[in-house]
Amino acid sequence: MSFHGTYSVMVTPYDAKGEVDVATLERYVDWQINEGIHGLIPLGSTGEFLSLSDAEQELVAKTVIDRAAKRVPVLIGTGAEDTREVVRLSRRAEKLGADGVMIIPPFYSTPTEDELFHHFKTVGEAVSLPIMIYNNPATANVDLRPEIVARLSEIDTVSYIKESTLEVTRIRDIQRLCGERMTVFGGILGFESFCEGAAGWVSVPSNIAPRVMSDIYRLVAEKGDLAGARELYRKHFRIIDFVAGHYYVAGAKATLSLMGLPVGLPRPPRLPLPEARMEMARKLVADFGLSVQGV
Repeated sequence: MSFHGTYSVMVTPYDAKGEVDVATLERYVDWQINEGIHGLIPLGSTGEFLSLSDAEQELVAKTVIDRAAKRVPVLIGTGAEDTREVVRLSRRAEKLGADGVMIIPPFYSTPTEDELFHHFKTVGEAVSLPIMIYNNPATANVDLRPEIVARLSEIDTVSYIKESTLEVTRIRDIQRLCGERMTVFGGILGFESFCEGAAGWVSVPSNIAPRVMSDIYRLVAEKGDLAGARELYRKHFRIIDFVAGHYYVAGAKATLSLMGLPVGLPRPPRLPLPEARMEMARKLVADFGLSVQGV
């Protein structure tokens, strides 16, 4: 199985008591797939993976995998500071039936290039799943530069990267250095990444607008309609920009709740949206006719 298209890095729904809301998560999976999303990634940063207990992480992973039922690929976020823990989480994801894993580098120890290679090689040899490495130096304190990515691509199972810097030329350089050994997904920049030849986009805004964000990919990759994709992108840039900054979790959750899918508040230390941004969310929902229907 090869991964391509727009993948939602999913929020984690909570009920009124602040516990993982399995029924809402199942409804959310169905809606995303019905709207044409190409893949799902629970337990990423947007899914508040660091705020979930081990049992909750397993519950979320199992729920999404079982509900998706192979209709779309599911990659599970299995990042942790301890290599042994990443191995354990990745093996569990494989046992649960995941199609792949997404792994951010250890985010406190600031590993060297040799340590990064050892980390990912150890995980890669422990599972047979495809591994999507996740470059987000703003949160991981580690920058997987194209030269490092080229070295990591020598590990057989390390075959995808989510590139989440604003340097879109890195996609070009990764492709140049790695060839077919590494498939690039954009992180922050979706349309721009597609223009540079990215095979996909790990997207936050597709939490609230999965059809539109998937259609941007379809227009570029399947129809070769760059102008049409740019027009769609610019038309919906307010949605993309709304969840691009610090409030990406709170903003996505608040908007989904306004759309008819109550997913609860983020867990502390994150706070609910300030009222000024809640008003922005209400206006987005009204202006774009955003709603969760059909599930």
